[in-house]
Parts: sequence; C-alpha cells; structure tokens
Amino acid sequence: MMDFAKSDSPAVQAQLDRLGALSVPDGRLGLETIRALLDRLGNPQRSLPPVFHVAGTNGKGSTCAFLRAMLEADGKRVHVTTSPHLVRYNERIRLAGKLIEDDALAALLEEVLDAGEDLNPSFFEVTIAAAFLAFSRTPADVCVVEVGLGGRFDATNVIEHPAVCGIAALGIDHERFLLAPEEGTPDDPIARIAFEKAGIAKPGAALVTQTYAEGANREIRIAAAKHQTPLAMRGDGWNIDVTDRLEYRDNRGKLDLPLPAMFGEHQAENAGLAIAMLRNQSILSISNIAMAEGLRRAHWPARMQRLTDGPLMDIDAGFDIWVDGGHNANAAAAIRQTLSKESRLINFTEDGPKISVVLGMLRNKNVAEFIHTIAPITRTLVGVPVPSHDHHEPGAIRAIAKEAGIAGHGAADDVTSALNMLNTGRPHDEWQPVAVLGSLYLAGEVLRLNDELPD
Repeated sequence: MMDFAKSDSPAVQAQLDRLGALSVPDGRLGLETIRALLDRLGNPQRSLPPVFHVAGTNGKGSTCAFLRAMLEADGKRVHVTTSPHLVRYNERIRLAGKLIEDDALAALLEEVLDAGEDLNPSFFEVTIAAAFLAFSRTPADVCVVEVGLGGRFDATNVIEHPAVCGIAALGIDHERFLLAPEEGTPDDPIARIAFEKAGIAKPGAALVTQTYAEGANREIRIAAAKHQTPLAMRGDGWNIDVTDRLEYRDNRGKLDLPLPAMFGEHQAENAGLAIAMLRNQSILSISNIAMAEGLRRAHWPARMQRLTDGPLMDIDAGFDIWVDGGHNANAAAAIRQTLSKESRLINFTEDGPKISVVLGMLRNKNVAEFIHTIAPITRTLVGVPVPSHDHHEPGAIRAIAKEAGIAGHGAADDVTSALNMLNTGRPHDEWQPVAVLGSLYLAGEVLRLNDELPD
C-alpha cells in the first residue's frame, strides 16, 4: 500500500510525486537506511529539543494530541510529527505549533530526496528525515513524535535520548510486518506486538504504558529491564478513575481533572497516559492547571469527530455525521462503546441504540471482524471504496454486513452516494445519526468533501 499524498502547491506536488515513486524492497526491515539518510543530512535527530516518543496500536495519535495541548497550555513551543495525514501532507510536520508552510515543505522534501536518491528510502523514512531536519532548524521547547508502525524498526526509533517513551493501547494490526516470523521473538501474537512496540525503550528515559494481557505485560517488563529504564505501567505506577471527572493518581499524589473534550472512555485512558508521561520525565515542568486546560483543548481530527456545516451536511439537515478513522477490532469496540453510551450521538430503539454506518476499509484490514464488532449498534451499513488505495470492494462489505445480521445493507460508489442512499425514503422529520468508519484515508476524504481541513 502506498501512502498517497496530493497538494494544491505545484512545488510541493513535484516533491510528492518523487515520494510516490519510491519503492521499498519487500520485507526490508531495520534502521540502516534511515540512519544513512540522516547521516548525510548532518544527523538532525541529535539536535532536537526533548522528545516525547509515543507508540501503540490504538490511541497513540490521541495521546500525542493530549501531550501537545497540555504542553502548549503551559506556554511551550511544540514540534509534532504524526501519521498518516488526513487531507494535506503538511499535517505530518508541525513546527512550534503551526503546520509547515508549502514553500518550506517543498524545499525540505527536495533536500531530503536529493540527499537519499541512491538509498531507496521509503515514503515514511523521507518524511521522518524531513521532520527531524525541520525540527532541528526551528526553535522549540519540546518534540512530540508518533511512531509510524511498530516501534523496534520504525524510522522514528533513531531517537537516541528521548525525555520519555509511552505505549498506548495494543491490538493486532499490520500483521504482515509485525508478526513476520523471526527467531527470538514471542510466538503469542499480542506478546509479539508488545515486543515490537517496546523496542522504543531507551536507557535513562522512563517507559510509560497502559496495562495489557499478561504475555504483553511480560514483554514490556523484559524490555524495561534490558534497557535499565524506569517502568510506569498503568495499575503499577499510575492509574485513573473516570466518573464525571478524571482522577489521576501516582506515587506523587492525585490530580482531580476535567474529562477530555474528545468523546469516549478510551480518550480518558489516552489522556491518562499523556499525563503519566509528563509526570515521569524530569526535563520539563508542566503545571496541573495546564494539564486541565489541555484536556479541554485537545482535538484530534477523525476521532469521533462531528462534522460541522459543509457540503456533506447539506445533503439533509436530518443527518448528524460522525467520522472516525479506527480500522481494527479494538477500534471498533471503542467506537461501539462510545456510541452506545452517548444518547446525544445516537438513536435508541427498543432493540438498543442504532446508527447508520458508511464503511470503507483497506484491503489489508480485517473487515469482517470490524463489521461483526460494530453490528449490534448498526441498523444500516453501506460499503464504499477508499479512494486511491487498495480496498475491500463495497459489494463484499455489503455481503458481510448481511451475514452479520445487519438489517439494512448496501453498496455505493462514494461517500456522497452512500449518504444520498441513506436519505432515500427516510421520513423528513426523522433524525438520523451516521458514522463514517473504517479508514483514516476515508476519513480524510470525508473532511475534504465537507471543506473541513485539519489545521
């Protein structure tokens, strides 16, 4: 799967075309190429502000959003690199609080691509090299760096001395890469995932994690011991309780904080991880007031995001459209839990809460598992393609929805057609919540169609 990118800037697009032409030898693993590329660029990764490094299967992007919001609420200038982008490639590189400008991005990508022309780097390796080069040249107080895939062999893992490392929720994803047979690695799938994520652990930087199945917990503890790094695992180092407030506690005391503005109990867990990371590093001081304000401010596009006025919303005022880019069974379970508990978001019938779902998923994702997880709260599901990416065919999605017992099922050529299909025959005064799910790339297309560009 190629991580496609488009830009309205001809100068940026010229470099994105070069990025899109890159190919990686199948099965290549390791950090040799990114290290060689960074060496040619003067090793900018060694000249960064303090780095908060975040891995995980689900929730790592949201954890980064909470970190950024809390740090900025404390007056810090924050560099951030996350992936994938939703609408514009610029979203991957945030310099001291602002997305990188087109002219600077075009020059940066050209410099990196020229430097590594004979190395055959990947799309992501070039992106990370560009981000670190930009970070090294722009003054800031801190960097928040999201792992792209796994951890041990991820291009971001060239960071040598992070301030703190964090691991969010774990699940089975990217099996082709993260579960590839390798001598000396765990046989149990979730333990292997933990082994890969824990590969970001570094001596001298606390490793802060959620808690997992025992096999995964064991791999986390082994990694911490191997690197002689302090381990702060949820339930044994820090914890949270969630009621109408978020109560955080660790060996330094308790914090009584507001709930995150982002929907879902899983967001409180991500926020707890961000707080624990802040409290388990000693380079930066962050006030409790800033943590509270960050919880109120934090926003992460396409994570239970409610669309505002725009072309998609104009299809019918009775729609209430939510978009989420979660694409595995764990994400589906979190979406289901969130929607089931939010009477503001969803219709409740005699059979329980019901929504209409527009679903598009990449071909390498387990669409059947996702559909069966979301089925109990779904009254109608319409399959759609994911533009410019290899995806499950809408007709196949429709067939799985029927097999899963979802009463209404259909297939459409695009999101707009799917919304029109859901609108057909609906009583004019019936309010209909719709969730567009299954892919961050599809979520980005929805935001583009509704003129809601992430900033």
